[in-house]
Amino acid sequence: METREYGFFWLVVCAVGLLFLGQGDCQNTSATGHTTASTKPEANVSVPGNFVDVTEKLGIHFKQEASPTTKKYLLEAMGSGVALLDYDNDGRLDIFFANGARIDDPTPKGTIPQKDGKKYWNRLYHQKADGTFEDVTEKAGVAGTGYSTGVAVGDYDNDGFDDLFVAGYGHSTLYHNNGDGTFTDVTAIAGVAGSGWATSAAWVDYDNDGRLDLVVARYMEWDFDDIYCGRREQGFRSYCHPDGFKPASVLLYHNDGNGKFTEVAQKAGMGKPGKGLGLAIADYDHDGWMDILLANDSIPEFLFHNKGNGTFEEVGLVSGIGLDGGGGTFAGMGVDFEDYNNDGWPDVFITDLANQKYALYTNAGDGTFDYSTFTAGLGAVTLLHSAWGVRFMDYDNDGWKDLFIVQSHVMDTIQLEEPHLRYRESPLLLRNEKGKKLLDVSAQSGGVFQQKWAARGMAIGDIDNDGKVDVVVTENNGPAWILHNETPTHNHWITLNLVGVKSNKDGIGAEIKITTADGAQYATVTTTGSYQSSSDKRVHFGLGSANAVTEAEIHWPSGIKQVLKNPHVDQILTVTEASSPAQ
Repeated sequence: METREYGFFWLVVCAVGLLFLGQGDCQNTSATGHTTASTKPEANVSVPGNFVDVTEKLGIHFKQEASPTTKKYLLEAMGSGVALLDYDNDGRLDIFFANGARIDDPTPKGTIPQKDGKKYWNRLYHQKADGTFEDVTEKAGVAGTGYSTGVAVGDYDNDGFDDLFVAGYGHSTLYHNNGDGTFTDVTAIAGVAGSGWATSAAWVDYDNDGRLDLVVARYMEWDFDDIYCGRREQGFRSYCHPDGFKPASVLLYHNDGNGKFTEVAQKAGMGKPGKGLGLAIADYDHDGWMDILLANDSIPEFLFHNKGNGTFEEVGLVSGIGLDGGGGTFAGMGVDFEDYNNDGWPDVFITDLANQKYALYTNAGDGTFDYSTFTAGLGAVTLLHSAWGVRFMDYDNDGWKDLFIVQSHVMDTIQLEEPHLRYRESPLLLRNEKGKKLLDVSAQSGGVFQQKWAARGMAIGDIDNDGKVDVVVTENNGPAWILHNETPTHNHWITLNLVGVKSNKDGIGAEIKITTADGAQYATVTTTGSYQSSSDKRVHFGLGSANAVTEAEIHWPSGIKQVLKNPHVDQILTVTEASSPAQ
């Protein structure tokens, strides 16, 4: 969360930034589909989005309780995440919100904040058949304890029901989905309570044994020290910079297959201390093993390359994503790991704070990445902004993954020190111009892009199964926002819902390639990414004007390759892993 003094340096950076402102029937018997009404195709053209706030309409009433104090404890500034999941397998996405806890003013060192009252509960909202939501937190048993931060969704025991891992300050919680609408806290039995300040978490089968393992990012070694940061004037006290605290390593929990996990970070080569805020996964070098990306705050970013023998090698600097284009560190917060230019290689996007520019790294296909912020036209667009949650998503279904980013500075006093910056900011929508430029279309994409939020977490998914990807956003010490995608387009689409057999049940880590007359697209099955949040595991592809998918090719974590010929478009297609490789 690095900030710089407003002065000559910023003016030079701004001037430099401005110079770069640019921009059929399924033939596989294991696939079943839910088809929606097909619409008339139109030319494959990109249009501005139209996202509409439907929070109140859908019955969502949630406020994240940050517990702000006069002491400016850093924990109260970082927010909590959100998850989109179908916990009862009724085909409709539900929503889970992590929440804070009571922080006293002052708080003694060594304190673990508690949820002292219902307003601090985590919340689970079940989507009813009419599309509205009901609060089932108490019935489901997921109100939680402690100060909750991140959330990760995955079926760790392969019973067909997605489980919840809720990261937290001091300790985290694993909820086992009982399959009857309730969850059981199995943290102690599973051995995943952890310690320290956990942030984002990711489910990933790193050793391809068919069971999901768990990665938990930790921010740094921090306690409720009464440290004064900022100018000693009324109203100028600020949150302390992370440089003043020691880093902390991630936790890597290997799934032992008996409901228990073993922490193996040091043994697996992931013990390097960092200041982790965001996590994402992808097989960036196509060697068949999932790699892990960690967004670090104000130190080099980490890329853990999976060596395929149960161990990792940290290659952030040598791969080219450790630093920005000028060789400097930045405040890495939210992250995504997806192929935005449709060349078959996963690329990286990392958000940070104002005066730094968001970082885009294009995968060169040889184990390295090119810093592409300027060539994609992101220099001036992002220079004065700060962001947390981010995901690549094709909002207009034109076949190119766009970027939805939620923004806010970390310092609620930033305008006093740097009058050109703001604490609360509007979301940002960047349209992908065929992998060449990312153009800001926010101003034309609905009234939500004129609102100012202290946004933190963000998850994406097709909430109403209409073929357009929606967005859920959390604010720090503020309400949640459900943004319905009503972009006026007739472009086609297809969504794949994978069910593993030999692979993990969620199919997390499977790589999908779809081919149409317009070319190929690629994606990785994952629930992680963004910031402290978990998105819909179903993989959505916009198809543009193409009214047919020639082929859908799936590479499962088990090594099985499965090919679907001519699946119908404009449908959610459930694909069960084949019993043997395709010939």
